[in-house]
Amino acid sequence: MCGIFFSLTPAENPVLLDKNLRYLLTKRGPDEGSYSIGVRGARLNLFNHEGSGRIWLSFASTVLSMRGDDIVRQPLTDSGKTGSILAWNGDAWKIAGQPFPERNDTEIVFNHLLQATTRDYLSEDYNEVPDSTQRVTEAISKITGPFAFVFYDAVNFKLYFGRDCLGRRSLLWGLDEAGNLKICSLCDGVSSSSYFQEVEADGVYMVEFEDDQDAALEPTRAIAPLRFDAGNIKRVPWSNGALPIYHMISPIPPMNKATPKGEPPPLTTTSSILRELEYRLRKSLALRIQNVRRPPFARDTIKIGVLFSGGLDCTLLARLAHDILPEEESVDLLNVAFENPRVVAAAARGSGSSLSAYESCPDRVTGRAAFAELQRVCPTRNWRFVAIDIPYVVTVTHRDTVKRLMRPHNTEMDLSIACALYFAARGQGTAIDSRRRVTKPYPYKTPARVLLSGLGADELFAGYARHGIAFSRKGFKGLIDEIDLDVSRLGKRNLGRDNRVIAHWGREARFPFLDEDFVAWVVQTPVWEKCGFGVPEPSPADAGIDPEKKVLRLLTLKLGLSNTAREKKRAIQFGSRTAKMEKGKTKGTDTLS
Repeated sequence: MCGIFFSLTPAENPVLLDKNLRYLLTKRGPDEGSYSIGVRGARLNLFNHEGSGRIWLSFASTVLSMRGDDIVRQPLTDSGKTGSILAWNGDAWKIAGQPFPERNDTEIVFNHLLQATTRDYLSEDYNEVPDSTQRVTEAISKITGPFAFVFYDAVNFKLYFGRDCLGRRSLLWGLDEAGNLKICSLCDGVSSSSYFQEVEADGVYMVEFEDDQDAALEPTRAIAPLRFDAGNIKRVPWSNGALPIYHMISPIPPMNKATPKGEPPPLTTTSSILRELEYRLRKSLALRIQNVRRPPFARDTIKIGVLFSGGLDCTLLARLAHDILPEEESVDLLNVAFENPRVVAAAARGSGSSLSAYESCPDRVTGRAAFAELQRVCPTRNWRFVAIDIPYVVTVTHRDTVKRLMRPHNTEMDLSIACALYFAARGQGTAIDSRRRVTKPYPYKTPARVLLSGLGADELFAGYARHGIAFSRKGFKGLIDEIDLDVSRLGKRNLGRDNRVIAHWGREARFPFLDEDFVAWVVQTPVWEKCGFGVPEPSPADAGIDPEKKVLRLLTLKLGLSNTAREKKRAIQFGSRTAKMEKGKTKGTDTLS
């Protein structure tokens, strides 16, 4: 996980990093931080100022090294040839279908983009494409994996920035009051930084400059950032004038909207779709947990943690990870529970319970049950259950930091979810090891830098209650339309917010369900093979399996986790009890003061 900062300002008034933002970016990338400034002979009428029109490009990056043998300093600069600059935060698992999970991807991506910017680097693939913007856009569309980037093409005087199509990395942008363009992994912390917004995960944005030699002969032109997506072009609010349309190739095909002819066949643990699902999910997971750099100062062979509620999706990932990882590697199961004063007060007024405020949390109950089931099914693995108990006073102490990190998101629901992820990713609590004779919990903080998340399973496999409502109202067509809507807005979900709060601890969340190839396969799979709505009742052995995400439940059952396969869906803010800590009548959509 890396931190990115970029500003485009008048040459006489460059914007540099303030110390608070530098500190937060370093938290995202503690391995290596570097800072460079590129000054280019170009002009752009984008500022509310008088002067020559010359501009100043400022880059800063911090690095969390996850792959390869060496740490690659950022931003990368092609100083000997083109002068182009790249700030990269991502995992390029493949480029043009070629995987390289064991190598550091930053230099590979940089060379890939340089190849697209100048004919000196051109391969046969680009020889017939004369326009540099289209070449760069096509080059970016060939990258598979989560990413956010800022790339200055010094050959053609163009700046590109954007996120992957599913929005799995954070990137914000905006024009401040002085007219300076800023692009950053985080809000800059200035009280007036309300101008920041998420970079939409819908294409590539571009700002074109003028060569200063040409600008001496012509009036400065106002050319605004453009977004190039799968089928149209949109200009940001301050643009004017029309420019040509460029296209990206979407890795996600259209939804399969076929409906069954008659009653579909029942889904069981022997259905052929389960074999294909297991193969593809293992493939996605292996890409994300193999060849991970060992964390510095780690005394245990621990590289992987799981954001672990004990629910279906995260427990299934943990179970599959057991078959992929070397047997000597421990896996940390990070389970967070909060002291909610409203719940505590209600319990005191009632009959009471022998359980503590933390042990009575729904996610703690299911977490311990799933931990026990993993121990039973996979006894050779050391599973470490990390109970992360957060007193109310600690929540209040960290609340301003969480608000700062999650901006520009600013609702009660944002805060509830962000708090749960923030403290879960901190990974500090008490632990129990499944293969230790000592059963007493001990203080522990995970060194794992890769945290697995089951996010995306609900959208792809109809895991929400509203999917059942859609089916009851409009049948298979209504269900398909609801799933299609969910998939279409995956890139507009809150993954940027989640990335900002998790990466604060120098950890990287990885989402096996949101692998592009996996998503592409799922959306092409008929709906009756993904969930159990409208499907005949199963055999007695499969009884109690809910229709939501049924194919995932059956796979979990097949792998021996019979209790987990029957767990109900529960939102993180309610399972960990971060919701409605002070007021019972607040709505998730209420804006924070």
